[in-house]
Amino acid sequence: MSLSQSLLAALGEPANTPLITGILRGIEKESLRITPAGHLACTPHPQQLGAALTHPQITTDFSEALLEFITPPSHRVEEVLAHLENIHRFTYQQLQNEYLWVSSMPCMLSNDDEVPVANYGTSNVGRMKTVYRYGLGHRYGRLMQTIAGIHYNFSLPTAFWAFLHTHENSSQELQAFKTERYFALIRNFRRYYWLLIYLFGAAPAVCRTFVSDRKHSLVPHGDDHHTLHTPYATSLRMGDLGYQSQAQEALVVCYNNLSSYLHTLCGAITQPHPDYEAIGLRNGAGEYQQLNTSLLQIENEFYSSIRPKRTAHSGETALGALHDRGVEYIEVRCIDLNPYEPLGIDAGQIHFLDTFLLYCLLKDSPEANNTEYRHILENQRRIVYRGREPGLTLLDSEGAEIGLKDWGMALLEELAPVAGLLDRATGSDHHATALGQQRGKVEDAQLTPSARVLRDMEEQGVTFFRLAMNQAERHSQALTATPLDQRTELRFRAMAATSLQEQAAVEAADTLSFEEYLQRFYAQYRYCNCNQP
Repeated sequence: MSLSQSLLAALGEPANTPLITGILRGIEKESLRITPAGHLACTPHPQQLGAALTHPQITTDFSEALLEFITPPSHRVEEVLAHLENIHRFTYQQLQNEYLWVSSMPCMLSNDDEVPVANYGTSNVGRMKTVYRYGLGHRYGRLMQTIAGIHYNFSLPTAFWAFLHTHENSSQELQAFKTERYFALIRNFRRYYWLLIYLFGAAPAVCRTFVSDRKHSLVPHGDDHHTLHTPYATSLRMGDLGYQSQAQEALVVCYNNLSSYLHTLCGAITQPHPDYEAIGLRNGAGEYQQLNTSLLQIENEFYSSIRPKRTAHSGETALGALHDRGVEYIEVRCIDLNPYEPLGIDAGQIHFLDTFLLYCLLKDSPEANNTEYRHILENQRRIVYRGREPGLTLLDSEGAEIGLKDWGMALLEELAPVAGLLDRATGSDHHATALGQQRGKVEDAQLTPSARVLRDMEEQGVTFFRLAMNQAERHSQALTATPLDQRTELRFRAMAATSLQEQAAVEAADTLSFEEYLQRFYAQYRYCNCNQP
């Protein structure tokens, strides 16, 4: 597999610069609301932030306490981060004696019942979102759903795809070509995303309370029995303590093309699963406990490191949108919150992600098979628990052992021409600088965020909880030190008020019973899957 030198040269021509600078990116960042004592906030989603169901930038994920901030898509990295900062600052102005937790692994928790499930109102769509979350709680436990992360959305402009379509003399319709190449990007991403977990994993430890009733392989951090870790861990969030599921272990999702992807996931959504049939669709009082008894309630329940995406219409399934209109962008889901950054991410990390994703797109990407799929999962397990272990080896696509450091340095060398391409297009050295920073981490594992977390705990003589709590207090001070300008604050207040009105309108417009609504919703999966193998 290689990068096409002719393609790189063509993209590097001055006339084609807009094709590269037209990258569109957005961030979805999750953070738990916590009390000053470091416990999960049990207060409802603050009304001053608007309605979580309809607000375009401030919503919730699993829990009422798990905020999710969504930036508008932007062509400029600085603009994305400015949007994210403004959302943080406005949110802090509305919080009453609460902080935002800074780590992907959660604060002090006691049991599942302590985690309040997100409430989206009485509309059918709102009830469906809430029931889905109750289902996740029954299937995996609520504690697991308090884990937070960053989702990075990435796409290239239509002009880029038209250029690539012509350069490759493709006879496909443009959207079909675009969809096919996004799946090629995804296959390469899955081959190499272990590098992102190594470089940016920042969750090597967790409070003992998180695993109090679960089997695990963690050990105390020195004499600190409040903190559990593994000495060379990178991102416990990406391991079997996080968004992984034994029930999903047998689900092999094929990323070779859109048809196979739809077929696999639609099957998982429409075929009953014994473990979930045992839970039951409703409880004794007739209340829904989950949306269905299949392996997946909806496609979002499949916990993948990357997803092909298409903006869905109201009431439309995500898979239905992909089936009808193809891939629009991709969503990277394996990024931890950086506890040392007030926003959880910085410009350097974004510049590297753009370089990495464009590399995955431009590099040859052969189809994968089930054997390679298993190798990818094994690499993820090794990186999660042993990523900084001296001499660690991983499995290449053929199953041969290869040293992490050797493979990592080789990948970074291959990324260099892409970083150069992006820097020439943007008239900067940001991408080469970011690449150099990551090269240092591969050479010296002590420079990784996960190593820094454990080192700071040891040097400061604090627990994981106290380290994260101290950072939360610092970030709160930094983000509230200067108030938002009046225009920005008024804009956020207007969005909050509009979202409350929109939720009320959605609730008033319902004409179907919830049962009829679900029946129509799930009929879409049969339509998506009807002509698949």
